[in-house]
Amino acid sequence: NLEKQLQNIQTSGISMLYHPVNIGGLRLDGNVFLAPVAGYSDRSYRSICKEQGAAFTYTEMVSAEALVRGNLKTEELMARAKNENVYAVQIFGGDSEVMGKATKIVLEKTNCECIDINCGCPVPKIVKTNAGSALTRDPVRLGEIVRSVATAAGDKAVVTVKIRSGWDSKTITYREAAIQALDNGAKAIAMHPRTRAQGYEGFSDWEKLKDLVQLIDGKIPVFGSGDLFKPEDAKRVLETTGCDGVMFARGAMGNPFIFKKTIQLLTSGAYEEIPASERIKTAFSELEMLSKDTCMEMRKRFCAYSKGIEGGAELRAKTIHAESIEDYRKIYDSYLK
Repeated sequence: NLEKQLQNIQTSGISMLYHPVNIGGLRLDGNVFLAPVAGYSDRSYRSICKEQGAAFTYTEMVSAEALVRGNLKTEELMARAKNENVYAVQIFGGDSEVMGKATKIVLEKTNCECIDINCGCPVPKIVKTNAGSALTRDPVRLGEIVRSVATAAGDKAVVTVKIRSGWDSKTITYREAAIQALDNGAKAIAMHPRTRAQGYEGFSDWEKLKDLVQLIDGKIPVFGSGDLFKPEDAKRVLETTGCDGVMFARGAMGNPFIFKKTIQLLTSGAYEEIPASERIKTAFSELEMLSKDTCMEMRKRFCAYSKGIEGGAELRAKTIHAESIEDYRKIYDSYLK
């Protein structure tokens, strides 16, 4: 039903708050996105959000340093969901050379269409590495990092940035940061209009997002993120700031239905509540995908465990087809007794 609704909107020619967006040469069918959320936006959850209408999805943030060091777990964070026709890998780091190297690794390991630079994370362990929102204190260095990533990406992926409004109430630098990002190759800017000092306290200052939209003046898209917990929040931000799209973060946690409901509100003026049965069914669907991801990852590990065991070759031939814990138990049942 959602797909038919969107097709009708696209063919009607009616200009609405919900609309396609171009990020450089990348065209997105809509302007309601899943933001990168550390510890949450893995490919299983992104897949669910995509099913619920998210037009664009971002991985949780990936350490550039870890990528360059060859951390395998970091590579797993970048895995693409099967239904993601487009997606972004978000990376963070405070050194432009390392960020450039990490970009090349991302493009070697994935076929992502976008690399997003985290310039907004307020977490101390990120900030102390001069990454995340630490870059708001030094817009010039932010620009150098954008240039390094954009150069490394070339025409293989578009580069975007996600910023905060500044470091604290006395250091509001979003205008300088945005200009640096724009001048050095960013094709879109997303802003969470809080300072690093605020963290997630207080409220987002949407007047600053409106000012950013006016500053950029259509040169590249500007997206809003922060304090978006229900469809009405997204509608209000789009209407009052003129931004090109919105990104749900905390508002999508445990609530992937917010994408479908927001699209309904933006296109028809109302939305349907989600029955409890559908919520729980969706939770189990995500659980199954998470379990399958884990079980598939264990294939190579079980193959390694079975080396040197009599009949190991036959065990490994069966193992490469295992998709559930029960499958593994059946294959290795005799060794569990």
